[in-house]
Amino acid sequence: MILPFLNSQGVEILLEQVSQSLSASSHALLILDRASYHTSKTLKVPSNIHLLFLPPYSPELNPVENLWHYLRSHFWSNRIYRGYKELEKMAIASWRKVCLEEKRMKSLCAVSYV
Repeated sequence: MILPFLNSQGVEILLEQVSQSLSASSHALLILDRASYHTSKTLKVPSNIHLLFLPPYSPELNPVENLWHYLRSHFWSNRIYRGYKELEKMAIASWRKVCLEEKRMKSLCAVSYV
């Protein structure tokens, strides 16, 4: 899911999609950082989803941050896009490319505690 914004409304859309994808007897636990759009008091969380928040200022517990940094520095920064659709297309293509590189993914997201 790619949205042109990231706020609590966008998080609610994501949570609803996750909720609807679960079987009737399933429950999901999502681990999130403490971004304001994740912790908003107005955020509506479906009953079959539980949110677990990482401690503040703990990027070492969120190894996907290394992947975001890599994508920004190698694919998304210092480029001019003709519009949102072109940016979206590049984001999807670069995500797919990096995710298929098993060694790179392991090196970017490897942590000693997993």
